[in-house]
Amino acid sequence: MTEQARRAVASYSTYQEAERAVDHLADQGFPVQKVAIIGRDIRLVEQVVGRVGYGEAALHGAATGALPGALVGWIFGLLNWLNPVVSGLLLALYGLIFGAVVGALLGVLLHTAQGGRRDFASVRSMEPSRYDVVADEDVADEAVRLVAGLDSGSGANTESASSGSRRSRGDPAPS
Repeated sequence: MTEQARRAVASYSTYQEAERAVDHLADQGFPVQKVAIIGRDIRLVEQVVGRVGYGEAALHGAATGALPGALVGWIFGLLNWLNPVVSGLLLALYGLIFGAVVGALLGVLLHTAQGGRRDFASVRSMEPSRYDVVADEDVADEAVRLVAGLDSGSGANTESASSGSRRSRGDPAPS
């Protein structure tokens, strides 16, 4: 299977603007299955959300251990032939409690073993600096024409698309 050559139609600073351009193409009856939104210049952002102490480590460990404990207890309860529903629910409850206790102990133990290293909680995300709307080469000129119909104040950059630069899907975007 050969990859279809693609060309940049427009470049936007936010995903919402790129999505709006593709939505505009769809509204105009353009074959949007020949279009892609590509995030460029990806960076990893790790937002610190708080400090992790022994209590937070125990709580996180308990939450992590409770679900597997409940599932294992429920499965063992289903193996009882006489009264599987009652014994399944009861063993699931025992498993939940046991999993939460073991998880809390392991959470505190692992937090202590780290010795103060990485004693904070964070959320990681990938953020592109710009979003390129690209289209298959055979329909790129029509896409450029239709995207140009959007209001010019949207922050789109269609210069690279109108200059006739031709890139395949794997080629890097110009800086």
